[in-house]
Amino acid sequence: MSESPVLTHRDGAVLTVTLNLPDRRNPISDPAMVDALCEVLEAADRDASIHVAILTGAGSAFSSGGDLNAMRPDAGGLRASLPAQTRRNYRAGIQRLPLLFQAIELPVIAAVNGPAIGAGLDLACMCDLRIAGESARFAESFVKLGLVSGDGGAWLLPRIIGFSKASQLSLTGETIGAGEALRIGLVGDVVPDADLMTVARAQADAIAANPPHATRMTKRLLRAAQTAELSQILEMAGAMQALAHATADHDEAITAFFDRRPPHFKGD
Repeated sequence: MSESPVLTHRDGAVLTVTLNLPDRRNPISDPAMVDALCEVLEAADRDASIHVAILTGAGSAFSSGGDLNAMRPDAGGLRASLPAQTRRNYRAGIQRLPLLFQAIELPVIAAVNGPAIGAGLDLACMCDLRIAGESARFAESFVKLGLVSGDGGAWLLPRIIGFSKASQLSLTGETIGAGEALRIGLVGDVVPDADLMTVARAQADAIAANPPHATRMTKRLLRAAQTAELSQILEMAGAMQALAHATADHDEAITAFFDRRPPHFKGD
């Protein structure tokens, strides 16, 4: 591969991650794409000086999901001649992505710049926030290919838009536009295509301006609360609050409030 399947650009505390297979509409089923995206996000999560990431696609699509050419028999993609090997391919490949997004504490904003289809929609759902350009389109379209979501869509989508609407999109495979995605809560904002990255960056800056330890712990609590009992979340929140109270950034926030000035957070 002549170019990296994932490009990164660091500007201050914000990392922009771009899926970089525009001639193929940025499929995420390729092992090289999965490896590169996992490597980039794992490294960013380890770097405390990165406060937030923006994920987008090069060219006219966010992600077309799976590469249909690679789904042909003996094409060397996820599908193998032995079903047990196909299962292993999914576990060692694309299924690493939802597990990674669930595990990292770095907030990730999806800037959906065009179609997000199948696994591409699931990828957007793995992110913490979603902003769509007006040309964005969304489809949980696996059923139209005689497949199911192999990368967690049945877990992700209902938690964002509710069971009934997720069932409708999954069982019909229909495509919806950005306006409908906003109406059902799939995305938080729809903006002109030309303004997408500007708006995503403004959202990222608003997140990055907050104390990074508190931001990351807030994300961890929100993710854990998707499956944990209230008592478990309260216990987790108490422990995290003890850590937060001990940070210099918390002291700075209190001092700045009483001094009637903007706080200056350093990640301490």
